[in-house]
Amino acid sequence: MPDKKTAETKAVETAAPVEEKKTVTKKAAAKKPAEKKTTAAKTTAAKKTAEKKAPAEKKTTAAKKPAAKKATAEERRVVIQYNGAEVAGTDLVDKAKNVAGVESAKSVVVYVRPEINKVYYVIDDNTFGNFDLF
Repeated sequence: MPDKKTAETKAVETAAPVEEKKTVTKKAAAKKPAEKKTTAAKTTAAKKTAEKKAPAEKKTTAAKKPAAKKATAEERRVVIQYNGAEVAGTDLVDKAKNVAGVESAKSVVVYVRPEINKVYYVIDDNTFGNFDLF
């Protein structure tokens, strides 16, 4: 008889862990859909809150900003200093116009090479030239 009890005990011990594993698996599977529902509910609530806040934010950003003030020639002044000498960028632009014989120009680009004492200019993309810096 001890053999029968041992066999029954072994059968119960073997069956019990298998059942527990199935229960754990079922509980884990049952929890996952519940978590998704709460996440979906939170997401829906967050969207509704965002929709309520969005019009208020638009009103705040809809306010007009003051127009940007254009810088005058004095505010954009460029001064080049080299070997103790100094020359203003506006003076270089004016000199380039005089050398080229142009009174008005749409664009004037000035390139300064102080190490060789030269200034190169391009006026309206078609007039090129150079003159001495100092």
